[in-house]
Amino acid sequence: MPRNLDLTAIRAFVAVVDAGGVTKASGFLNLTQSAVSMQLKRLEESIGVALFDRSARRLALTGAGEQMLGYARRLLDLNDEVLGRLTAKDYTGQITLGVPHDVVYPAIPQVLQRFNTDFPRMRVQLVSSYTSRLKAMFARGELDVILTTEDGATAGGETLVTRSLVWVGAEGGQVWKQRPLRLAFEHACIFRRGVQDALDRAAISWEMAVESDSIRTVEASVSADLAVHACIEGAEPPYVERIEHNGALPNLPEIGINLYRAELARGAPVDALTEGIRQAYRGM
Repeated sequence: MPRNLDLTAIRAFVAVVDAGGVTKASGFLNLTQSAVSMQLKRLEESIGVALFDRSARRLALTGAGEQMLGYARRLLDLNDEVLGRLTAKDYTGQITLGVPHDVVYPAIPQVLQRFNTDFPRMRVQLVSSYTSRLKAMFARGELDVILTTEDGATAGGETLVTRSLVWVGAEGGQVWKQRPLRLAFEHACIFRRGVQDALDRAAISWEMAVESDSIRTVEASVSADLAVHACIEGAEPPYVERIEHNGALPNLPEIGINLYRAELARGAPVDALTEGIRQAYRGM
């Protein structure tokens, strides 16, 4: 009687090779490391050959493993093509998307709404945090797609748009005129150092009046005219306004909004989500 290959185990095998190890692959597959290792063992036992050279210091395929990889990719491509053609309206699953707090609005709600209309059975899990944390999670395979706010994209990323940082304060606020200038920032905010350096170069004294791990605390303090903040142009939070300082405050650096997509994040839903993100941010 013919034997059948386990496509779940084959998908785990390809994911481990593409990710460079079990740890990162487990994040993309949403499985524990032990579960992924078990899938690899099951696949090797089912075909009776070793796929990995476990004596090597780094992940390495045996000759049989290299041969199996080619077959595995073809099997998965055919499997995904069949499902895509016959159930095009019925994609199911989850995509994990990471976006920094300060660029969620106004683009991301519009992107998610459009995506939900096109793929009603797909779930997007949104993670909002700092750029540094999102990149660390992405490197561990815990996120499929991320946006970052950095000077420029690093390897594997693309810069969608570049915008200046702008000063923001309370509506009709006056605290920006005080010296030392009262600042409000999150502890891990990537903009913080650049703002402080700009003030130092302009010989404007400043003090950290509000420091928090919560962007909501910062926004509430700024909207109460207790301090000023800096954010990306076009992504100003509610209840604050851009400060028309007429040169009393220094110009701030430009920041890129960058997109990263995991190698293992494939398929029409991820294609549609990333393209929707591109269009939304380039149109800011």
